[in-house]
Formats: sequence, C-alpha cells, structure tokens
Amino acid sequence: MRNIGILLFENVEELDAVGPWEVLAYWCKRFPDAGWAVHTLARDGGVVRCAKGMDIVAQHSFADAPPSEILVHPGGRGTRPLLTDDDHLAWVRERRAAVPLLTSVCTGSLVYAAAGLLSGRPATSHWSTVDQLAELDPTVEVRPDDRFVDDGDVITSAGISAGIDMALHIVARFGGADQARTVRRGIQYDPLPPV
Repeated sequence: MRNIGILLFENVEELDAVGPWEVLAYWCKRFPDAGWAVHTLARDGGVVRCAKGMDIVAQHSFADAPPSEILVHPGGRGTRPLLTDDDHLAWVRERRAAVPLLTSVCTGSLVYAAAGLLSGRPATSHWSTVDQLAELDPTVEVRPDDRFVDDGDVITSAGISAGIDMALHIVARFGGADQARTVRRGIQYDPLPPV
C-alpha cells in the first residue's frame, strides 16, 4: 500500500486540506486495486482547529504516521508562524529526503520556500502571496497564473480550490486520465461559478 499524507496544523485553511482529501479518498475507495491510501497527520495528532473554526481530527502524529509516497502541505493563516518555526522547517526538509513527491496548496508553497525546497524551481501560491514567495526565495520561478505547477518531485498549487485541481492531476499522473475523470464525475466537480 502506498500512502498519501495530508498535513494538518493550527489555522490550516479548511478547503486546502479537505479538497485534496475528497479527491484522493474518493480515488482510493473507487480504485482500491491501485494500492493507495490517504491519511491525515499533525505534529501531535488529535484535534486541529482550522482557520475558520472547523475542528478536524488528525489520524496520526508525526511519530506514528506511516511512511508516505506523497505529502500534501496545505496553506492558510497557520503557515505564517511555520515560516520561522525551525522544528517544522527541519521536519519538512526531512520529508524531502524521505517522500518521493511533495505537494502544496496555497501558502504551503511559502513553507517549502522557507525550507529551501523550491530554489531554482517553478512554483505558484495563492494570488495574494506570489510576491512573498519571490521574496522568500528570489530564485523561484514564480508562476502567478498557473492553477498548479508540476515540477516532477514537487507540485505546488494556487489558492484553496486549486488544491482540488492539483489532486485530480495527481490521480491522472498515478492512475491515468480515465480514473481522474471518474473521480471528477463522482465528486461532481465541474466548476461553473455563478458569479
């Protein structure tokens, strides 16, 4: 079984985590023979308060989380203190050495930049933080208009709902376009905003 870990932390943006969860969990359930499982993890496990007040229970702590093939680092207000949290940045660098594919949603890419993981790479973030991404690491090739940027072993996505697009891309990358279309149809994701 190959594992996908979705990181949770205080003040994580709800849809940054739950959007990719919905896509990836639907994929795992609909295509069990693909051999993927998805889980949530937080530093200490347990209940995590999200940016808009939703509480989510992390299934694992850092200590007992299964090894992951893919890690999703969401964004939200909670990333701001993580940019200077030496323990978290060290943990992210350790993940780089152990996890084949690191992904981020929204301002999760700022954390990757602060950890030095985006140097010389193309990347994106929430539209309101692309300048900050460039300030954190001027060598990053910032792509402000992309919904997500796949750079092989790192995928970054733009803000919030873009994480759903990125997660569908992950499904297409590892399961093929037909599986991704089945997931998109299953979760009825067909954005036609009313405004």
